[in-house]
Amino acid sequence: MALVTPKRFTIADYQRLIELGFLTENDRVELIRGELIQMAAKGTAHSVCNTKLFRELDRLVGDRAVVRSQEPIILPSNSEPEPDLVIARGQADDYLSAHPQPADIFLVIEVSDSTLDYDRTIKRSLYAEAQINHYWIVNLVANQLEQYSQTYQDTQGNFGYRSQQTLLHNESVTLPNFSERSLNLARIFPSLQN
Repeated sequence: MALVTPKRFTIADYQRLIELGFLTENDRVELIRGELIQMAAKGTAHSVCNTKLFRELDRLVGDRAVVRSQEPIILPSNSEPEPDLVIARGQADDYLSAHPQPADIFLVIEVSDSTLDYDRTIKRSLYAEAQINHYWIVNLVANQLEQYSQTYQDTQGNFGYRSQQTLLHNESVTLPNFSERSLNLARIFPSLQN
């Protein structure tokens, strides 16, 4: 009986598939731990929140960093996810030759409704393993922000965050590495009114 194994891709393999046109923006896939993962379709609440959040973060950090929306980052575990938002050091042109890597990243944010479980497990572990010290989930199901910080690895080799804090939709949160800047969460969640 033949053993069936999945084909794993390196970041170089993945980028070559894009260069050759085998993968396009219309394919909506991410490379996660060497596997191509189909990204979920984004609903209107997700899109509205992502737009509002990008606008607020860009206003808050100004020219002191770059805010990237749904753009790739490079992680050492043969992963090239496309988080909903990333705050990275430098300016946009600094990433002409390569996407941001963990040392460049101040904060990763996933806006989440249908992918909440995936973002809390697979993505959280992935970002912790890459030593990304600040990871947020904008939880559209409960209209709250889940804030994770302080990466660690347990004795079984699993990665996670030591600190977790939940903030409600009407609270404010300080931006990591920008202690004088606070994000008013009421400005990013889609209106609860119809």
